[in-house]
Amino acid sequence: MAKTDGAAPERVAAFRTGISAESRAAALLIAKGYRILARRFRTPYGEIDLVARRRNLVAFVEVKARASLDEAAYAVTPRQQQRIVNAAQAWLMAHPEHAEFDLRFDAVLIAPKSLPRHLLAAFDASP
Repeated sequence: MAKTDGAAPERVAAFRTGISAESRAAALLIAKGYRILARRFRTPYGEIDLVARRRNLVAFVEVKARASLDEAAYAVTPRQQQRIVNAAQAWLMAHPEHAEFDLRFDAVLIAPKSLPRHLLAAFDASP
């Protein structure tokens, strides 16, 4: 567990919550017929939690876990959206075979005692 060694306890808890939320989000997408192409794709510009494909569509998915679904929805800030868009461009450069696909930016919201909510086209790539 080198990733969390020496980290503050609250950071460790947040890291574990994020991993669990991403796993729940991936399971939801797979159940909806998506194939997960990448998890936690990191670039110097930002990170994409999940890259998923269904037919001719590639979805870049931001996963947010908060105390409520509303809080999770508001946690995807414009600044963060721009980082995800930039990271998506880097992913597409690394995977040119998907460049002609339809592209979409989704979010999966995770909250205790709630089913995960998949927001299609949660935001777009326009500035």
